[in-house]
Amino acid sequence: QVQLVESGGGLVQPGGSLRLSCAASGSGFRVYLMGWYRQAPGKQRELVATITTPGNFTVYADSVKGRFTISKANSKDTVSLQMNSLRPGYTAVYYCNAELINVTTMSRRSDYWGQGTQVTVSS
Repeated sequence: QVQLVESGGGLVQPGGSLRLSCAASGSGFRVYLMGWYRQAPGKQRELVATITTPGNFTVYADSVKGRFTISKANSKDTVSLQMNSLRPGYTAVYYCNAELINVTTMSRRSDYWGQGTQVTVSS
């Protein structure tokens, strides 16, 4: 059983910063990619940023480039999202996502999700 546990959401004023973290736990897997998506009320879930475990290749949504930084923590199964210069339009539930490799079958699945953490940017 694989779990993604998120932390770090909250309320912040415009222009402020927050740091989100996500840790994958369980056994029998290897992380290929981890990332963050967000869903604002009435909108579809959208990609924020991803990072691969081999190579540390990153992808960012255009709206967050230069403001957000995704990185892997000390453990290769933990990813963080540093969010700076936050704007009210970034208010959403942020979800951690992982694409994992089953070390027995070598199959890949990308439908692992965390429970979501609320980020609210408001004065």
